[in-house]
Amino acid sequence: MNLQQLRYVVATAEHRTMTDAARSLYIAQPALSRAIRDLERELGMTLFARSGRGVVVTAQGRRVVKLAREALDAVGEIEALSTHGGASEAELRIASTANLEPGLAGRLLPAYAAEHPGVRVHIIRCDGRDAVVNAVRDQRADLGLTDLPVPTDLITHPLERQEIVLISPPGLDLPDPVPMRRLDGLRLALPARGSVRRRELDAMFGKYAVNPIVVLETDERNGWLNAVRAGQASLLWYRGMAEQAARAGLVVRSLDPAVRRVIAVVHARRRLPLIAQDFLATAEKGSTAA
Repeated sequence: MNLQQLRYVVATAEHRTMTDAARSLYIAQPALSRAIRDLERELGMTLFARSGRGVVVTAQGRRVVKLAREALDAVGEIEALSTHGGASEAELRIASTANLEPGLAGRLLPAYAAEHPGVRVHIIRCDGRDAVVNAVRDQRADLGLTDLPVPTDLITHPLERQEIVLISPPGLDLPDPVPMRRLDGLRLALPARGSVRRRELDAMFGKYAVNPIVVLETDERNGWLNAVRAGQASLLWYRGMAEQAARAGLVVRSLDPAVRRVIAVVHARRRLPLIAQDFLATAEKGSTAA
C-alpha cells in the first residue's frame, strides 16, 4: 500500500465514478480501476461496489476511506511545513456551492495563491449547502464555502453579506428595485424542490403572499442562466455572482425589501491543517461581514 493508492481511493469515493475520479487524477480510467483492484486484493476486502454507471463505497470501504483521508491530511501537514521553502506542494480541499465558486471563491483564491504559491487548491463543487456540509463532515473537504445558516456542529467564519437580486431577460416591464408583490405570477427558474435554498425561497414567497410561475426546477447554475438567456424565466441569485449575467445582456434588479445572506467559510470542530488555517487568515483579511 502507498500514498498514491490512498489518493486513488479518496478520489473514487468523492467522485462516485471511476471515469470522473481518473479525470481528476489525470490518469487513465483503466489504470485507476486496476490500482483499486490491486489494493482490494492486497487488503482482502471490497472497497467499492458497482452501481449503474458509478460506484458506491462499501461498509468496509467507508472505514478505509476515512483512514485514508486522515493519513493524507497528516501527510499534507508535513508537506506544508516545507511549503515556504518551496520544497513540495500541499493540497487544500475546499467544498463550494456551485453558485459561489465563480464569484467569491474566484476572488479569494488568487489572494491565497499569491501568499502560498506552493499549495494546490482543489475545489469540490457541490449542489447546495447540504452537500457542502456533508463534504466537510465526511472530511472530503478541509473547508467549505457556503451561505448561512449551517448546523451547529460546524464552525463558521462569516466573510460578507450578499444581496439577492432578480436577474431577468431584457424587455420586462419591472422597476428597480422590484417590489416583492411583483414576483406574484412572474416566471422564475428555481432550485430543485426539497433543497435547502428552495425551502428558503418558498418561505420568502409565503411571507409576502406571492406565487411565482415555476418554469424550471434545478440545482444546476447553467440551467438557470440558460433559461434566463432564452427569455423563458427570471432568476433570484447573488449580486456578487451576477456579473456574468450582466455581461450577457441580462438585467439585474434589487428587491424591495432587500434580501441578504451571509456567506461564510465553515469547517468541522477539529484541528485544521496549517494550509487551511492560512486560507482562513487570508479570507478574513478581506471580510466585510461585520
